[in-house]
Amino acid sequence: MENKILYWGIVAGIIVVAYILSLVARKILARIIKRKSESLKEDPTKFVFLKNSVSFIIYSIALIIIFLITPSLNDIGKGLFAGAGIIAATIGFASQKAFSNILSGIFILIFKPFSVQDTIELKADVLKGVVEEITLRHTVIRDYENRRIIIPNSLIGETILVNSSIVEEKINKHIEFGISYDSDIDLAKSIIQDEIIKHPLFVDIREPKEKKKKKPEIVMRVVALSDFSVNIKAYAWTNSNDDAFVLHCDVLESVKKRFDKEGVEIPFPYRTIVFKNDKKEQVIP
Repeated sequence: MENKILYWGIVAGIIVVAYILSLVARKILARIIKRKSESLKEDPTKFVFLKNSVSFIIYSIALIIIFLITPSLNDIGKGLFAGAGIIAATIGFASQKAFSNILSGIFILIFKPFSVQDTIELKADVLKGVVEEITLRHTVIRDYENRRIIIPNSLIGETILVNSSIVEEKINKHIEFGISYDSDIDLAKSIIQDEIIKHPLFVDIREPKEKKKKKPEIVMRVVALSDFSVNIKAYAWTNSNDDAFVLHCDVLESVKKRFDKEGVEIPFPYRTIVFKNDKKEQVIP
């Protein structure tokens, strides 16, 4: 009886200590993350991952300690120790996905295909947003409708993704326009160039040598002669993915207005429809 009381007292003490350590560790890491994020001197990803993992780690250690001390406590310890193998096998079989997510989360932390605050796009599911959290089990992405998308780490580890923030954030945005075959290509290019250059989010990345040689600020190419239009593509640089989206939308609008004023036609498909009327058969005499 005394052994049982002692055993449960030790177990309760271990759980309480684990809870306190988990609470303190998470608060400390939360402060570190906030300080690092404000200073912008260090990537907070590893701290966020550690903060989200610390409870799991501490409670796992507490559970291991409980199992280690259990065999030394008479019948209760023997019974639990005897059943530990079966329990462990059952849990292991049922938690294959969980362990897969944990390993994938660790690999994300080590190899860093993306970090917290990166803008990523999952090609397979056409999802795009900003990474908010990376936990042991899942990654949380905030999309552009301010919704949170929770993706298991094992799934995101196997998906082809586009990271708009890795290495550098500058975006070379491709903006395509179609003009009619009767329209003046040079005039259309001039209008497109003017509207992009005067946009406040456009970035001129030319080096001084290129400016001296009068290399154009905007590279433009005729990329296709389609059935109904001559397609012109402009390549415009911006500082970030969000800036690229805004510039794209604004330039489409301003170029359309300029085209209307200056007589550059944006074509639409033409269809010729022939109605075949029933005719009476002519009798050949």
